[in-house]
Amino acid sequence: MIKTFFVGVLLGIAAAAGALYALPVVDQAREVSITTVAPNGGNVEVFRINIPTDRVMIGPPGQATPVPPGLEWPDIEVLAGMRTEMFKIRNAHDVVIGIAIRNAATNENQDVIDWVLHFPARGSVFVNMDAEPQEGGYRIGRFRAGSREFATLNGAMVERWVANTFNEEGASAGHIELMATYVSEPQPPATTEEPAQ
Repeated sequence: MIKTFFVGVLLGIAAAAGALYALPVVDQAREVSITTVAPNGGNVEVFRINIPTDRVMIGPPGQATPVPPGLEWPDIEVLAGMRTEMFKIRNAHDVVIGIAIRNAATNENQDVIDWVLHFPARGSVFVNMDAEPQEGGYRIGRFRAGSREFATLNGAMVERWVANTFNEEGASAGHIELMATYVSEPQPPATTEEPAQ
């Protein structure tokens, strides 16, 4: 009886694996990265977030029109002065390729603005922005951590607001542009020599 049970479990696992191979439930195609070479080295990739159409969630309490509708953000002291937004993120061809989360927090000591960009087929990157914008209204931030494709990269990211200059009906108010500059970390040379004793 026990042997029959275990044989049945093994056959069930084999059948499920075969079915998933033949008919994949998730076909996660990777969109080709659209990068250009920076003049001073490294690669540049530009992302955009159309506002308000790409906003998935907005966090502080007391929103007149919360996103998504009906969202009740906790009105507790620890979250006072904190704003969290989640967006769909697009490449230069206007194709959605991932999600982005922007956190902004204000307290008596300092202001903090962070971005987390996640691309399902590539990995994630965490960027800490300067709290004070530059003279042109944009912010500059540095890569602090990354996973998968971004794990061995250093770099910076520029955030700026680009307002729409045309007034077509149904057009977005504008978009957030994120320009990431990637620089690979130098890797130690491969060696086959024995380490010194």
